[in-house]
Amino acid sequence: MLPNFWNRNQPPVAPADISIPKTITESATVTSRLMEILDSNGHGNVHGGVILRMIDESAAIVAIKHARRSVVTARIDEMNFLAPAYIGEVVTIKARMAYVGRTSMEVEVEVLAESPRRGETRQVGTCNIVYVALDDNRNPVPVPPLKASNEEEEARIHRAKTRRDFLKKMKEELEKLS
Repeated sequence: MLPNFWNRNQPPVAPADISIPKTITESATVTSRLMEILDSNGHGNVHGGVILRMIDESAAIVAIKHARRSVVTARIDEMNFLAPAYIGEVVTIKARMAYVGRTSMEVEVEVLAESPRRGETRQVGTCNIVYVALDDNRNPVPVPPLKASNEEEEARIHRAKTRRDFLKKMKEELEKLS
């Protein structure tokens, strides 16, 4: 059984009922943090690793809220650094569920940087991360399905499934070449 370090005095929480679909908004999260000097790289920008850690933590929150279980990062897809973030800016990570398989969940992430003094915000990155839900013995376990609340969400889920199918096919093709 996995230790429960942060809720030692709390009763155990039942995992999500996998027969009840969940919506994208039920688990979506927004996280922000002021970038400081220890977050910088040799160029004076925010280090990409700092942003990656923020992304992984925020996206994991989405996956945990959806599955109501522990999760592990299985894959990071399409990490795009579009522009630098700078020291003194507020980096905001917007994360939401994009697709759910049997035990895996793909989370879509948008990274924004805001100059709090100027009030200007710009997109600095995007990413898709896949998590797998785990039971108490650290084995993959089924998660609730994802349901769309509107046409935009339906299109988002369809795009994520198409991307997932494409990556699976590409992996199979590459394995044939080895």
